[in-house]
Amino acid sequence: MSTYGSFPGSRPRRLRSTPVMRRMVAETRLHPADFILPAFVREGVGEPVPIAAMPGVVQHTRDSLKKAAAEAVAAGISGIMLFGVPEEEKKDGLGTAGTDPDGILQVALRDVRAEVGDELLVMSDLCLDEFTDHGHCGVLDDQGRVDNDATLERYAEMAQVQADAGAHVVGPSGMMDGQIGVIRDALDQIGREDVAVLAYTAKYASAFYGPFREAVGSSLVGDRKTYQQDAANVRESMRELALDLEEGADMVMVKPAGPYLDILAKVAEAVDVPVAAYQISGEYSMIEAAAEKGWIDRDRAILETLTGIKRAGARNILTYWAVEAARTLGR
Repeated sequence: MSTYGSFPGSRPRRLRSTPVMRRMVAETRLHPADFILPAFVREGVGEPVPIAAMPGVVQHTRDSLKKAAAEAVAAGISGIMLFGVPEEEKKDGLGTAGTDPDGILQVALRDVRAEVGDELLVMSDLCLDEFTDHGHCGVLDDQGRVDNDATLERYAEMAQVQADAGAHVVGPSGMMDGQIGVIRDALDQIGREDVAVLAYTAKYASAFYGPFREAVGSSLVGDRKTYQQDAANVRESMRELALDLEEGADMVMVKPAGPYLDILAKVAEAVDVPVAAYQISGEYSMIEAAAEKGWIDRDRAILETLTGIKRAGARNILTYWAVEAARTLGR
């Protein structure tokens, strides 16, 4: 006879014996409300444009975006994060299409709010990279460097026009120093204390953004290593976290998700605000490509990666599989 707690008396496999048993003792559960759908809307197209590097994802027309938003509501997810893709000739050094009330992102925000009202959190990417002819997230100085403080002035204006267009949440993704405080002040100045700020707190200069560059028609030459974070650093992320919270962030985010689960876990342990993570384009495309080759089980891989992100501490997950995963969970 063995004592309890030692083999063969203790057999953890008893709690894995059937699907119902595994479901009952699961420590992490995915729910449709966990998910936020990133969506691209492109100016001047009559039909959705497939993104070659992201099978199953498109650059929407205004009409198809409204349909996607309605599907997101029906699936029970929490939000949709909008990225605007302007016509090439409308890009310039200041990204003025990003603050034009009639620019594609602002038009799309109004469209989606009119379609879904408050049934879905309508979120907007607050960054200049989609709208600049150089592809950087900010204004450049006379030496071609991103000018942090000049960029903050543009972000303040962007926040105000996005709020006026109907955004419930703005997501400043440019990684400029001081951006959260400037944006919070800009929103409060126009009486929009109700608009929340989702801080891209730990956004790394990652190789996994590649497919996204196609998705937004990026004009970038070079990289963003002077303002996005270094993959080698942890303490830097925690410093960014402290600053964002001090400046008034309502929610914080780690991006990418999968390669930075350790950062996500540290952030989640340190704060009492909601924590999000963005499963980015490269993470999506790798699974889709491997599944297309028959190397992995696509559906299982999707749910496994999402479960891992939530287990690490994400309250919400931005994922291109948001609606599909929500529907799967609802079966």
